Amino acid sequence: MNRRRTQLKVLYFDGDGFCVWSKRLEQGQFALQPGARAGVVALSGTGFQALLEGLQFEVKKRYRLAQCPGSYVILEYHRPVLKRRDTEQLITTPAPANVHDRSVADVSFLAGMLIDKFLYHLPLYRQHQRLLQSGIQLSRMTLGTLAARAIGLLEPIYKAQLEHIRQGRVVTVDETPIKAGRSAPGKMRSAYFWPVYGEDGEICFPYASNRHFDNVEKILGAKFTGGLQSDGYGAYERFVELVQAVTHAGCWAHTRRYFERALDAEPQAAGEALRQIRAFYAVEEEIRARGLEGAEKLALRTEQTLPKAQDFWRWCDEQCHRPDLTPSNPPSNPLSKALVYARGRIEALQVFLHDPDVAIDPNHIERTLRPIPMGKKNFLFAWTELGAKQIGIIQSLIVTCRLQGISPSVYLTDVLQRVSQHPARDVIDLTPRRWKILFADDPLRSDLDRPPPA
Repeated sequence: MNRRRTQLKVLYFDGDGFCVWSKRLEQGQFALQPGARAGVVALSGTGFQALLEGLQFEVKKRYRLAQCPGSYVILEYHRPVLKRRDTEQLITTPAPANVHDRSVADVSFLAGMLIDKFLYHLPLYRQHQRLLQSGIQLSRMTLGTLAARAIGLLEPIYKAQLEHIRQGRVVTVDETPIKAGRSAPGKMRSAYFWPVYGEDGEICFPYASNRHFDNVEKILGAKFTGGLQSDGYGAYERFVELVQAVTHAGCWAHTRRYFERALDAEPQAAGEALRQIRAFYAVEEEIRARGLEGAEKLALRTEQTLPKAQDFWRWCDEQCHRPDLTPSNPPSNPLSKALVYARGRIEALQVFLHDPDVAIDPNHIERTLRPIPMGKKNFLFAWTELGAKQIGIIQSLIVTCRLQGISPSVYLTDVLQRVSQHPARDVIDLTPRRWKILFADDPLRSDLDRPPPA
């Protein structure tokens, strides 16, 4: 306590350690025990309370993270049954609306099950074990049926989203493998998802049983006339040859990887190539930092990247005329392979210099592919091709939700209830991109989140 007895500091033990509590009086003085002087005063618990009597001070708060053992709730509905006196007919109120008639699962359970399986990659087997530990008897077959029926309701939304992506001016396409169906006893078939990324922040994962080039036409359609960005896989180049109206944009990330593989054999030349390519990416980083779009973005690329690209192609021509790089078909030297790859795609690799909507590489789609390999580490394979198609449908909506910055759980809880009553011609409004605009402010909720009737 200070000499004026207007400020009090108390050192006390709170169970974990010593704390200092301070209190200042703007008017008046602290009351001391008889015979006590200003300075350090030892107080008992009773004396401390007496000293602070009449003073108002904040309560110390502490927070701890806890978890309930079970996360499932049983909703009980009461429907009075009445008997008419004149006809002795039994009547009752209609059953509460549900996603599936006579289903035991609330929409919150369906959405949670899909989120656990496809966002957090928790297989139905583990979800079934968690249900059993909570005292809920529900077969794994029932869980699989519920998931399949729920995804079936979402398929029209997926198709509408894919069609909107096809109509865009620039799309990005890639492919990623998945085991689906049995090709022979004890052997799973190697199949593929062909993700298609649209310019409005949407993605779809169409399924195909193989990696043939005709899958590109099946996914994009023969009438597709926009810009196509991809890696160097030959299926895309074949599609561009067949559909002349398509502009093919190449991938500088794959070009860079070829030169990275040549570092051991040709460290000086490969290092120089990587240095020049790194300068292209530095301009793209500046564009992102400044938030440039459209004409401003194109102007900066034209001013800074275009001269650097012209220098890079001249350097490639000089390297190709080196006497120690003997030409061979196919090229054997790693640097020769990198030069052949780059020079064979000059036109495709320069598309981004003339179109601001084209990225320098399709890495943005590769980042969105992560849920597929992460899921495969947990569910390993799809037992049937139908199951693989359903994985593509639900992942298309969940990943797009994350791209749009909305909660997949809130979205699924809403659209699973809304889709059966929504006009089929307006199903595009239920895609995550449109749903965010039309329904996100007042989404449909589960009965679990609604207050009970009075």
